[in-house]
Amino acid sequence: MSQQPIRFEDGGAYERSMGVWSRLAGQVFLDWLAPQPGLRWVDVGCGSGAFSELIVEDCAPGDVQGVDPSDAQLAFARARPAARIATFQQGDAMALPFEAERFDAAVMALVIFFVPEPAKGVAEMVRVVRPGGIVAAYAWDMAGGGFPFQPIRAELSALGVTMPQPPSADASRIDVLRSLWTDAGLDAVETREITVQRTFADFDDLWVHSTITGSMGPTIAGMPPSDQELLKRRVSARLPADAAGRITYSSRANAVRGRVPASS
Repeated sequence: MSQQPIRFEDGGAYERSMGVWSRLAGQVFLDWLAPQPGLRWVDVGCGSGAFSELIVEDCAPGDVQGVDPSDAQLAFARARPAARIATFQQGDAMALPFEAERFDAAVMALVIFFVPEPAKGVAEMVRVVRPGGIVAAYAWDMAGGGFPFQPIRAELSALGVTMPQPPSADASRIDVLRSLWTDAGLDAVETREITVQRTFADFDDLWVHSTITGSMGPTIAGMPPSDQELLKRRVSARLPADAAGRITYSSRANAVRGRVPASS
């Protein structure tokens, strides 16, 4: 079976599936950063605006600029309440459309493994942040099985179906994140793991919200109906429900932060 490319073109679908996971991990991430109010932020790879909205809600920012390559995702982001403060525009993580030292904080939320050359993406964040400012990111631990949809991916693999990986999946490893930040010349580099849980009302709820975005849905839709049913049975057995039928499980991300060196 040919692989479907990883695409996120439906902002609403992304919000209902990955957006919920993103906010759960993003809240822990922002609490860890503990930023001062009034900062000028750039959210690189803002997607549907889920993380930008957390910044607006929780950090009292002076400015938020979101950048993403997807027109559909940006359209969804611009319709969010965060757009009263945040501005969303199309752009490339490896060539940010901003002048040097414009921001106090640059963040990548679940994005760095999609950047073809992660070191260039980090260098761009460093370029647009003032001396003493924050450069930080968090990414699902793809190599360590922390991806939210890993239970389905694992069962697909057991059935001989290989899902596409992000182009820079290794960049989600905590040691690689540390090296990227250190190699970019950032000071006070720190890393941490972020573990979050999500509860679904029942298996159907989990299934719908795990297969409506990216390449998962098209991949499963391309399987014979009998294989689709077998896949659902295997995933259901992997993620047993509680007495009320609810299903709760955890996902894990790796996070990194550092500061742009002060001017000499």
